[in-house]
Amino acid sequence: MNIRVERTSRPKAKPDWNNLSFGRYYTDHMFVADYTEGSGWHDLRVVPYAPISLDPAAMVLHYAMEVFEGLKAYAAKDGRILLFRPVENARRLNSSATRICMPDFPEDYFLEALKTFVQTEQDWVPREPDTSLYLRPFMIADEPHLGVRVSRQFQMLIIASPVGAYYPEGLNPVRIYLEDEYIRAVRGGTGFTKCGGNYASSLIAQKKAEKLGFTQVLWLDGVEKKYIEEVGTMNVMFRIGDEVITPELGGSILPGVTRSSVMDLLRSWDVKVSERRISIDELYSAARSGDLCESFGTGTAAVISPIGAFSINGELLRVGDGGIGQLSRKLYDTLTGIQWGHLADPFGWTYEIPLK
Repeated sequence: MNIRVERTSRPKAKPDWNNLSFGRYYTDHMFVADYTEGSGWHDLRVVPYAPISLDPAAMVLHYAMEVFEGLKAYAAKDGRILLFRPVENARRLNSSATRICMPDFPEDYFLEALKTFVQTEQDWVPREPDTSLYLRPFMIADEPHLGVRVSRQFQMLIIASPVGAYYPEGLNPVRIYLEDEYIRAVRGGTGFTKCGGNYASSLIAQKKAEKLGFTQVLWLDGVEKKYIEEVGTMNVMFRIGDEVITPELGGSILPGVTRSSVMDLLRSWDVKVSERRISIDELYSAARSGDLCESFGTGTAAVISPIGAFSINGELLRVGDGGIGQLSRKLYDTLTGIQWGHLADPFGWTYEIPLK
């Protein structure tokens, strides 16, 4: 596999690494690959970051044929650059692509594309505490055609953005609003994929939550509106008594890489973990009785986001003492310690990018 690299002649000024926020700045280059039915993937290249040229009839614009991923590159204190479980992102990308009738992007292509791209942008990986280079691989159908059918032409791209904390609160607990009007996904739909349509349809509830002073939305199942599914941009977990409970995967919940990693960590610490259906009534009762010791979201962007309170049926219910739970803190410290190379990686999760 050959990846052509064309370096920019006009490099951008680097931002203030201490004031990055999330998704505001973009690096000098992007990865691009083309797919044509009958020929497969070809012309893999890293080129200067620039607008994408699309025909107005490109199928992605009319039929939402696109999927994406999110992962980060971390700068270790010893100078290494590390990725966290990138093979899992490759597999999830292809799972999403299959559901949207898009071609697989082979895992070895995915890893080689990430390696070459991050090597090209290695000076953009920030080294300040709690910063990283966010990587956004995405695939679009760029064939110009207005009939509803499977596209015969695609592009795979990767762009990158140096980032700080996803939520302004950082590791401080967020407040979550229970959404009981709108539905995010149903089994048999696209809830388990990372496709833009899932996020577009969730914005109206997110807008409502923010207007009421909440950071995120807690989604319920689309059939009975009774069982908890996930939190906006994160999977969700609850520590009730001595058990950590997370909603089971059933086709309507995104199979998070961080979610899976958290469960592996908890089991390695002999913490009881259950993947099962949990109703809003069970959560309400646990919060009222004080058995809900802590709750947190898990995701690539925020890693661990402690939840301090839920609004359920107009009632604000505090989680534990409203602060950061002991388990949430330990999970965050351990995961980020592995990701940034501060702690040993007994699971073999990190993938080192050779520097040039």
